[in-house]
Amino acid sequence: MKIKIKETVKTKRGWSLYKLAQVLDLPQQTVYSWANGRTQPSYDNMDRLCDAIGCTVGELFEAEPVQQKLDFAVNQ
Repeated sequence: MKIKIKETVKTKRGWSLYKLAQVLDLPQQTVYSWANGRTQPSYDNMDRLCDAIGCTVGELFEAEPVQQKLDFAVNQ
């Protein structure tokens, strides 16, 4: 599953990742690392993230489309 922080914060708040980092009082590198999939936020930071953006945890995650999973299974 892919976390889609950048898209969600832009849609919900019109903020950049830099602005989100300021609101969360976290290093910009931390928020960028989450957005680029290098790291995942802790449960506490996930709650803070959702509160700041005004979204649910489910809105932050993008499930892999079913067709991609089917194509992968067929090609194995």
